[in-house]
Amino acid sequence: MGALHDGHLSLIREAARANNATVVSIFINPAQFSEGEDFDRYPRDYESDIRQLSGLLYGSVSALFMPRVDDIYPDGYRTYVEVRGLSDKLCGQFRPGHFTGVATVVLKLFNTVMPDRAYFGLKDYQQCAVIKKMAADLNLDMEIVTCPTVRQKDGLAMSSRNAYLSEAERLDSAQIYKALKDAEHAVKDGSLEIRAIAARLRQSLCQIAAITEIQYASAYDPETLDEITHSTGVILIAAAVKIGSTRLIDNILVEL
Repeated sequence: MGALHDGHLSLIREAARANNATVVSIFINPAQFSEGEDFDRYPRDYESDIRQLSGLLYGSVSALFMPRVDDIYPDGYRTYVEVRGLSDKLCGQFRPGHFTGVATVVLKLFNTVMPDRAYFGLKDYQQCAVIKKMAADLNLDMEIVTCPTVRQKDGLAMSSRNAYLSEAERLDSAQIYKALKDAEHAVKDGSLEIRAIAARLRQSLCQIAAITEIQYASAYDPETLDEITHSTGVILIAAAVKIGSTRLIDNILVEL
């Protein structure tokens, strides 16, 4: 959605490295914003985005696709895509309709560009899960490639919404990743059971002064996104919080 940062650029570099042509789309999608969210003030700096795309080191971007809202949703538009069983969990509980908007616009972008591969960052793990399931269920002839979360030096996951944070909030926001890593280490060394991750995470997050709301924080099945109390394979430790009025998400995948 524009406001490009190193997380976005890492996906573009990976696409350019592995493919003959790379198309970048920038579209701030109104359909994925719920009423009262930050659509109107979402960061927009298209000149900076274009400069950054022009300066990439690993190959060139073949095309930049920047449609208008009425290009994507013309008058009379009525069709939306819903991925049931994944869209209403985690972030979906707090952002009704968000993933319907995501799945719809991504499918429209796929049908416009018709890529062989599409690249998404694991920072928004649920988005990746929804898009993968949509691509599989609708028999899209393409590969969904997921790439690691890119972080600031202090661990904060890169996000366009980080620009909303005050200096004090920015310092506190780095503690979110530390809380996730603390739970990971405790599970791996056997001092914390999976069923106790939620309590441990919430205790850690409650100690972060700038956090005004904890929306979810626990261990989840990476396939179903259901909260879990035990596992013998891989678990998703994830959290969504508000720092001031800014909503931030983060997660880590843990192999047991």
